[in-house]
Amino acid sequence: MKINLKKIKQQMLKKNFYLRISLLVLSIALLALNYNLFLAPNNYVIGGTSGLAIIIEKITGLNTSVFISITSFGLILLSFLILGKKDTIKSMIGAVLYPLFVTATAPLAQFILPYLELDNALIVVLMAGIFCGISNGLIYKTGFNTGGSDIIMKIINKFCKIPEGKAIFSINLFIILLGLMTFGINKFIYSLIILFINTTLIDRILIGISNSKLFFIYTKEDELIKEFIIKELKTGVTILNARGGYTEEKNHVLMCVVANRDYYYFKEMVLKIDSHAFFIINDCYEVTGGVKRHNLPFE
Repeated sequence: MKINLKKIKQQMLKKNFYLRISLLVLSIALLALNYNLFLAPNNYVIGGTSGLAIIIEKITGLNTSVFISITSFGLILLSFLILGKKDTIKSMIGAVLYPLFVTATAPLAQFILPYLELDNALIVVLMAGIFCGISNGLIYKTGFNTGGSDIIMKIINKFCKIPEGKAIFSINLFIILLGLMTFGINKFIYSLIILFINTTLIDRILIGISNSKLFFIYTKEDELIKEFIIKELKTGVTILNARGGYTEEKNHVLMCVVANRDYYYFKEMVLKIDSHAFFIINDCYEVTGGVKRHNLPFE
């Protein structure tokens, strides 16, 4: 039976569509409010067209909302011309909504700011980083983005064949360094802290917090360790056929997921059973399908 990938993709994109759009709108509104409350007033440049807008306002006096609106709509047009309709639609909703919300939330931010009375710069930085991370993480989780530097990244990737990760890093690094030259070292360091918090929270929202460990164990005592896993830890184990690349010796590799609370106990027991056991341990964020026992945190 032939699998219709196009149909599967359409079904995936339609899944929870209205919920995702609602979450996208709320997240962009929060991101825009955070920009007007904490980033723009304090000249914190963390990359993107929003960061560039702060620099341009300092140099030319052009309002940040105006600059973001012009660049966003200009990049949408450029994306249509260069990348085509298919690659533009994903960025278009966010690229339209974000400048609108930046403009709309500016008066609200001006109203709120006098009541905040945040004299400690570190508190401002922490709040800016937390709100950035939460809003950006939720936006990416919906499957959309806010356009801006994401569109520039795709254009660079298309013509220069630079990987998207390197392209976006290079763009943001250039903007952040411009911020350093414009506002000085103190603002630069604060901006880096915000960027770190933002990136960390995005990762946590997208992939979650690792509350388990994934073990790959190469051992001569695979039966004993399998028995220990099943009877003592009361969790499942998968046995993989393996062959040593150097010795060409055939053996089994045990793969199992262990809750963090059992990590040390399990590792030490494996070494007690077989002191020469070779194992690899990774963070495990989610397990789908198969047999999940009651003591695993994600069941």
